This record gives sequence, structure tokens and C-alpha cells, in this order.
Amino acid sequence: MLITEKAPAKLNLSLDSPMRYLDGMPKWDMVMVSVDLADYVTIEIADRPGNVKVYTDSSFLPNDQRNLAFQAANILRNRFHHREALTINIRKHIPVAAGLGGGSSDAAAVLRILNSAWKLGLSLEELARLSLSIDSDVPYCVYGKLAHVTEHGEKIELLPPQPHYWAVIAKQQISVSTPQILRQIDYTQIDHLDNSLLLQGLRNGDWQTATKYMGNVLEPLTMRYYPEIKRLKDKMLALGADVAQMSGTGPSVFAICHTESRARRVQNGIRGFCRNVNIVTLL
Repeated sequence: MLITEKAPAKLNLSLDSPMRYLDGMPKWDMVMVSVDLADYVTIEIADRPGNVKVYTDSSFLPNDQRNLAFQAANILRNRFHHREALTINIRKHIPVAAGLGGGSSDAAAVLRILNSAWKLGLSLEELARLSLSIDSDVPYCVYGKLAHVTEHGEKIELLPPQPHYWAVIAKQQISVSTPQILRQIDYTQIDHLDNSLLLQGLRNGDWQTATKYMGNVLEPLTMRYYPEIKRLKDKMLALGADVAQMSGTGPSVFAICHTESRARRVQNGIRGFCRNVNIVTLL
């Protein structure tokens, strides 16, 4: 049996962390959306016992137990006592280590594929709960729709679909260590967001108002180490983006535009500044 599924990238329209739990992990208050930039995950399920093997077309990704897709497969294999040999092939289009949730989305695609193929009957809520041990972004990626994400990342509130908008995503040739950034959060210094206003706009279908309240409280921390991220963001705003901000802990910066022509203008304006640039639509 051979099954392929898309694994879309995610953007953080809003990212805040109100506090740190006793386990050392941040509490999240985020609004996330998926885009049509996606990896493609294919699983071959053999009719014989065997192990999990992962192959990717990226030399930057591990193919062993450090790979999030590998971990996702093992969660369902162990919980439901399936021993079939699995071969997972991941065709990458989402930049690696970019703050776009590529690895988490690949893991979520594995969970959806195996849930269907093995007829496990798990709801998306159950898959999301199981996936939290992999990474805090995986529960959202199980759904892959505009949502308010809270707690450790496992509480997902889906939001109404929004108008058709474009985003320009740019990743510079730098890599950001997410654990390093998260360890250095100083909760006495964070300028927290008021996500209630953003959520009100989204629930009312008022996208123009909602964009005024988007933000990422980790930007100042990451930009302290990588000032080129701020320069890229400022360039996007100068070119006419409705909003521009960092996704996750970076380094990717995205610009949201209400017309495709404006998105093309932003894309053309930053090509000399950043080579890895994609125009996408919000899902």
C-alpha cells in the first residue's frame, strides 16, 4: 500500500508566551494558519513485519529517531501494536529550520496517513493529543487550518475561514536554534500581545482589522542575534506589505498582502536581499 499526503507549512499570525510551565516548557497563546507551500509525505506499508525507514531529499534532515516523522510512526505503531514495515519518503519544499513547521507538518501527515490506512478511527483531536510528545507544533499541524493554539500547543480552537490573501515568505541563509531562543525568554521583559482583539477580528471576518493586532513577541529576542531579520521585515513593510513579521523563532519572515500584484512587488523587491522567496496563499 502506497499513500501520499501534503504537509503544508504554517505561519504564526500571532505568537505570545504568557508564562513558563514547571516542566520548563512555554505556555503558548498563538494564532496559526497553513499555506499552500507544502512537503509531500509518501508511506509504503508492507504486508510483512519490519522497521520504520525514513528517506528525504534533504541532506540537512536526519533519517533516524531524531526525525519527527519517524517518531510519529512509532507512536501509532507502539500504541496500536502494528508491526508492518514502513518506508516513509519525504519530498521537501518547506525550508528546513525556518520557523515554518516543516518537520511538525511531516509528522502530522504521517499520523493522518496511518490513522486512515490502519482504520484506527482516531479523531483529529485524539491525534493532536497523541502528537504533543513529538513537538508543540504537531497538534496544530494535524488540523492544518486557521486556529487559536494555547496551553502546551495541544488546545486547538478552529477559526472561521478568511478572505483569500497572499503571503510572501522569505528565509535568509541563517539557522536559528529554537531551544536556544526559548531558553532565553525573560518573562519580565516580554511586551505581551492582546490576542483577544486579533481573535475578535478573525471571528467577525474582519481581516483588515485583524492584521493590526498580529505580532510575535519573540522577534526582539531573535533579532538581537540576527539583525538581518529586522532589516528584511522593514524592507517588506517599505514595499507595501499589509503586515510583516517573523514566523516562530525565525528566521523566516513573511509579508501578508491583500492583492497578488502587491505580493509580486514585495517578492521582486527583496529578491536581491534574500534568495529563498516564495509567494503562497493562506489556506
